[in-house]
Amino acid sequence: MQIEPAPLDRSPCPGCSAYLMEPFIKCAQCRPPLLLCLHCFARGFEKSRHESDHRYEIITNEFPVFDLGWTALEELKLLEALGDCGIGNWQEISNNVGTKSAAECESHYLLYYVSRARPPLPVFEEPKKTEELSPVTVKLCEDPPRPAADSTRAVEMAGYMPARGDFTEEFNNFAEWDIKDIYFLDDDDDLLRTLKLAAVDIYQSQLKERCRRKKITRDCGLINLKKHQMYEKRYIRAVRDMKDGLRPFLKFFPPEVFESFTEGLILEQDIRKEVRRLQELRQAGVSTFRAGMLYEKLRSRREEELGRRHMLTDVLHNMQDEFACQQWLHRQALMDGNPCNIPLLPLSSTAARRSAPPLDLTQFAGYDKLNEAEKEMCAHVRFLPEAFFEYKDILQREAERQGGLRLAQARQLLKIDVNKTRKLYDFLMQEGVISKPE
Repeated sequence: MQIEPAPLDRSPCPGCSAYLMEPFIKCAQCRPPLLLCLHCFARGFEKSRHESDHRYEIITNEFPVFDLGWTALEELKLLEALGDCGIGNWQEISNNVGTKSAAECESHYLLYYVSRARPPLPVFEEPKKTEELSPVTVKLCEDPPRPAADSTRAVEMAGYMPARGDFTEEFNNFAEWDIKDIYFLDDDDDLLRTLKLAAVDIYQSQLKERCRRKKITRDCGLINLKKHQMYEKRYIRAVRDMKDGLRPFLKFFPPEVFESFTEGLILEQDIRKEVRRLQELRQAGVSTFRAGMLYEKLRSRREEELGRRHMLTDVLHNMQDEFACQQWLHRQALMDGNPCNIPLLPLSSTAARRSAPPLDLTQFAGYDKLNEAEKEMCAHVRFLPEAFFEYKDILQREAERQGGLRLAQARQLLKIDVNKTRKLYDFLMQEGVISKPE
């Protein structure tokens, strides 16, 4: 086993220049090994050839060697203290170890380093060297495909001819026409020869650009255009637009590095989208994931209902109520920028507030204890049976105590809607349960 050096003997973290304290991270792919603190490792620090997706090891001495109660770090402190203080000075050794008493240090040393007939330190096997991943070498095919010129496969391959390694139509396909009539003669003057050489240099630059474009097309898998388009369809429209905008930079990176870079940008967009969604949920008062799922489900349902609604639906919904119809027409006029075209009707008690439908009380507790008059009153006033019995008992006991009860006193006792209190008071007066004071 390789003993890790002391914190001051290690090279500092390349990300934050801090001394490395255990536990820390050791890259298993970089040579020489790169050491990172946990903070830089968590934020994905990268440097030169080191990338955040490399394999890694966690370096720590907080594990047992001989005894489950003694860590490797404590074993090292014990051996260092024995070398400094000498065998027998167990109190000083205990002070240097810091976490064990003098008796524990003595018994542990005598048991595992003196009495046991085996080497004082365990022998660890050398870790097997993992073979580095290497790209698969593609060999030239002895019989490459030769699709017909007008076949579907030839169209999908964008005119690429595997047997020749060329395209049927190259970049600047007519570049040769500029030099096809150039001849170098002995009687050419210096100016004419210079012009001819310049034309040849231009042609050479066109050939270099043609080879560069073919190399990018082969390396990035752009020959089969249909297959590439099917691969791109797995992304949403925003991601496809982003990849199209980054495609001009493809010539500056190897295909694997460029793909890793774009996938990182896509992951960043997904994380930003998720953060915005969580912020929206928090602003709506949602604090659990289960409540967030319910909130999004209800919101999508509401959006679907709003999408199905149209102007005719609003007209049919409001045409039965004259005042509501006038209100709806006035809202439409405000949206059109003409707020004064349609006058509003005066607000009346019958038009402004609709009477609520009777409440179905058959499923509530205490319904069977009500008589027919009480059932009808509770349904129209929308009292639950238990609440009705409670309010009735309060008013009845107060009326018996004072020898009668007025409406103002009933409103002070119940603290509910004044209209409901009035209807309940009139009903109890009609039934003879309570009476006014003489």
